[in-house]
Amino acid sequence: MSTEAAARIAEVYKEYAAHWFHGHSELYVRWADGVAGNRAILNLLASMPTAKQQPNLLFAAIRFLGSGDTEFEEAAAFIVQRWQQVRAVMLSHSTQTNEAGRCATLLPVFSMIAQQEQRPLALIEVGPSAGLCLLPDLYSYSYDGASPIGSGSPLLKCATSGNPPLPLSLPQLLWRAGVDLNPLDGTDPDTIRWLRALVWPGETSRLEQLDKALERLNDLKNGVIESAAGIPDLMTGDLNDRIASLVAAVPAGAVPVVFHSAVLAYLDPSARQRFATTVSGLDCHWVSNENFFMDLDGDTQQSSALGFFVLALNGVPLAHTGQHGAELHWMTQQAST
Repeated sequence: MSTEAAARIAEVYKEYAAHWFHGHSELYVRWADGVAGNRAILNLLASMPTAKQQPNLLFAAIRFLGSGDTEFEEAAAFIVQRWQQVRAVMLSHSTQTNEAGRCATLLPVFSMIAQQEQRPLALIEVGPSAGLCLLPDLYSYSYDGASPIGSGSPLLKCATSGNPPLPLSLPQLLWRAGVDLNPLDGTDPDTIRWLRALVWPGETSRLEQLDKALERLNDLKNGVIESAAGIPDLMTGDLNDRIASLVAAVPAGAVPVVFHSAVLAYLDPSARQRFATTVSGLDCHWVSNENFFMDLDGDTQQSSALGFFVLALNGVPLAHTGQHGAELHWMTQQAST
């Protein structure tokens, strides 16, 4: 493989170590730095499609296969010795991290829309994975240690700055749906094992949060708990091909809210631009939570706060958010990232 390809992949792993894993999973920091300096593994990764070279996917794949959370030397040996199995998992799976914690950063915007419209919401998520972020009404929330909003589980904790418009109660939901190239069944044992492998080592609270959110989904599907919005309707398809029909299917009396979190980065620029053009022309609100800001024309720029996402409503940036939903930093001037 070319030196250029190996160097490019090494830089990606170094960036993840420095900006995404740092402060969250020190084991992944060591793994990512280790891969960046390991030419044998870089060559193996260079043989994969670009979208399948990412650290999250590689590391989840080996943990899914039973590597354990060992130090890099053992992890590297596992990758090289079992590469064909690792490669097969990486090709057949995606980093569909279903981070219920992000509902804590999305909720204030959902509440803003509900207050403005004075109607219940119909949530439409593009790239919903197993649909856990479509269940904000089933969780409870504590901002800056305050008394919880809602009575569900898990309790999502979020630290804030900049005086965001925090909700006093949960907005009413009437409908929920999503579209994904590969929607996941959150009640399937192998799917649950994959979702758990996607949680970074050392983040036990995230893992507990995932397990509790999956329990809520299971209870909803089995009728143990009820919601006016019902069970998430997850459709298979390309978001650009299905988003207009989903908005059109929203029940009368509900406000369509299209949202996504850590999804559009996996699209090429032309597909992202097409999505922005399409969704901005629909009768809906558009909530974006990505590691870049995209305006209504589809033009993008990276977040100026490294390691944070940009939360935007209808093409206007509102806040920087923690990648897993634990931080919400409201912008005093909503004009740039």
